[in-house]
Amino acid sequence: MADKNVRASAGSRRSVNGILLLDKAVGESSNAALQQVKRLFNARKAGHTGNLDVLASGLLPICFGEATKICQFLLDADKSYLAEVTFGARTSTGDAEGEIISRGPTRHLSPERLASAMGQFVGQISQVPPMYSALKKAGQPLYRLARRGIEVERAPRKVRISDFELLELTGDKARVRVRCSKGTYIRVLAEDLGQRLGTEAFLSALRREEVGIFQLGKAETFANLAAMAAREPELVDKLLLPLDCALTHLPRFDCDIGQARRLADGQKLTCEKPFCTGQVRLYGHSGQIIGIGEYGADGSIAPIRMFRSHPTESNE
Repeated sequence: MADKNVRASAGSRRSVNGILLLDKAVGESSNAALQQVKRLFNARKAGHTGNLDVLASGLLPICFGEATKICQFLLDADKSYLAEVTFGARTSTGDAEGEIISRGPTRHLSPERLASAMGQFVGQISQVPPMYSALKKAGQPLYRLARRGIEVERAPRKVRISDFELLELTGDKARVRVRCSKGTYIRVLAEDLGQRLGTEAFLSALRREEVGIFQLGKAETFANLAAMAAREPELVDKLLLPLDCALTHLPRFDCDIGQARRLADGQKLTCEKPFCTGQVRLYGHSGQIIGIGEYGADGSIAPIRMFRSHPTESNE
């Protein structure tokens, strides 16, 4: 790894492959966190797997090299959050960053009423995306329009709340845990919960705990990564997870040498005994993952995304 005090040029960056579990700090954007980690690893290519707001902290998986080809799987995965909701006020942004624009009563709140209202959100619900979001209208991010005082119509979206648990209610603040599908806005959920209870509410804190199978307890802060790299640069590489650990939900198909070559050339395989339909993870004769394929009802396997061989693949 390059000296951490020297910013490497793009041409001198190294090939890094795998997934890093980062604990993003409050106060920085997901892209800023990504760029910091990318420089620390002196990596050529990296991407994150689902934006976290500046005021949010928690799990932000970073994909390096070939692992960037599976970012979409993590973007599509269910997420789990620990959130603080403050009742009695509504803000311009739906979170603690905005100005208070209206107020509501809180004396009627109780753990029983709150838990009952939260239960009404479990399942598939409809959400109107907030103006302060990265969604675009005519090529313009909504948050830029919102900062200019412009509000545009947004179509409701269907999302799924798998679990909505009340952990604690203290005064006008509630600590809750939410497990939800991709595209869920926890800010909107907080506001809608306040409306359901006959008051106002905003999201005052948010921490992401899970992304698919990945958990915050296995993540490292950037400060810890930097300290580790200063002591022994090779240690940070050992934190990288193999890219196929994000694909364990897919059935596994083992290829012989000939089959692997045909898939790498973009050709379909025809198998005698179909064992599933849908996407599968493909492994070569050496036990390393080589790609993702689509298994058809006719027994054919079409390559969807093929990987270059690299040392961070597992032999699971």
